[in-house]
Amino acid sequence: MKPIVFCDFDGTITAEETFVAMLKEFTPKIAAEIMPLLYQREITLRAGVRTMLESIPSRCYPEIIEFSRTKKIRPGFVEFLDFLHTQEVPFILVSGGVRVMVETVLGELSQKIDGMYAVDLDSSGEYFQVNSEFEADTELVAKVKVMERYSNPEKIVIGDSVTDLNMALATPIVFARDRLAEYLDEYQKPYINWTDFFDIRDHLSQKWNIL
Repeated sequence: MKPIVFCDFDGTITAEETFVAMLKEFTPKIAAEIMPLLYQREITLRAGVRTMLESIPSRCYPEIIEFSRTKKIRPGFVEFLDFLHTQEVPFILVSGGVRVMVETVLGELSQKIDGMYAVDLDSSGEYFQVNSEFEADTELVAKVKVMERYSNPEKIVIGDSVTDLNMALATPIVFARDRLAEYLDEYQKPYINWTDFFDIRDHLSQKWNIL
């Protein structure tokens, strides 16, 4: 079987933390209280993200979509997807953020992705309610549980922050940047540093002996 790639979205595919920026915009007070606790791992992602999202009024849903439209994708992402497609390697997007934001930013690129897992918002009430098929343990989207659905022998992880830590620790091949790299340094877990998706494509080309 072919290798498989599992990739985070916010701050990884996007050039900036889209989801965090949205929380700071739409629930600034609660985000200011909770975000530092998340980064210091003093509160679980499951509890912290749920608290922040469910503090946002449902009437903000259209504004969140508009907010997402302006966010830029990190250089090399389209070329990386094309590279994986050529090699018949599946690309699975695993985000601890909100699905509608992911789909809005990606637009037609969503069609090039082999699987997408993220948080769904129910906006039928006064405030958002959070739904996640893979809510478990400390995470709203338990990324390791998503990975376990796939039997490909070689799993590759790409990430940038605390939401990617568990899947990075569970995987031999990790491309890490920003906060995730710092966490992995603490765990003395080897990883490959990267700046853009051209770096990852080039590294995998050499690893797979693709000229």
